[in-house]
Amino acid sequence: MDYAGISAAFKPIRKQLDHYYLNEIDGLENPTSENIACWIWQRLKPKLPELFSIEVKETCTSGCIYTGDN
Repeated sequence: MDYAGISAAFKPIRKQLDHYYLNEIDGLENPTSENIACWIWQRLKPKLPELFSIEVKETCTSGCIYTGDN
């Protein structure tokens, strides 16, 4: 898939997250990298049916990869 399509699908999700307190967003009261990845997946997968995984990094060496509820 073209990156522009991924970017367009993610843009409204990023707007919900960027410059907000994550623990004040519905569903992210406990904003661990695992919960953030799952939260993004639930919103992005319907727009991108071919989505395989979501990766959220806390640092260069810490984060998670979420592959859905398979």
